[in-house]
Amino acid sequence: QVQLVESGGGLVQAGASLRLPCVASGRTFSGYVMGWFRQAPGKEREFVAAISWSGSSTFYTNSVKGRFTISKDNAKNTVYLQMNSLKPEDTAVYYCASGPQPIVATRQYDYDYWGQGTRVTVSS
Repeated sequence: QVQLVESGGGLVQAGASLRLPCVASGRTFSGYVMGWFRQAPGKEREFVAAISWSGSSTFYTNSVKGRFTISKDNAKNTVYLQMNSLKPEDTAVYYCASGPQPIVATRQYDYDYWGQGTRVTVSS
């Protein structure tokens, strides 16, 4: 049983930065892909970023490339989403998720475990 807890959300102005940590517990996520998804008000949940267990491979949706960075610290069982140059359209609840490799990182249903989400609001 893997438990994921994400945090770090908040209310910020456009152009600000936030870092969202996701801590896994209950079982190590060795061999797992870690991903971030988000759901904006009135929209479907969408893929944001993912990272392989080794950290050697990362994936981003086009709208966040160059602004967001996903990273991880396996020793701490933690994955991070560094969000820079935030825009109002980034406003959403952000969810951390994990799934055993190999999975299609962009498909939410390939992930087995999910956090409860942390809310990010970006004002203009």
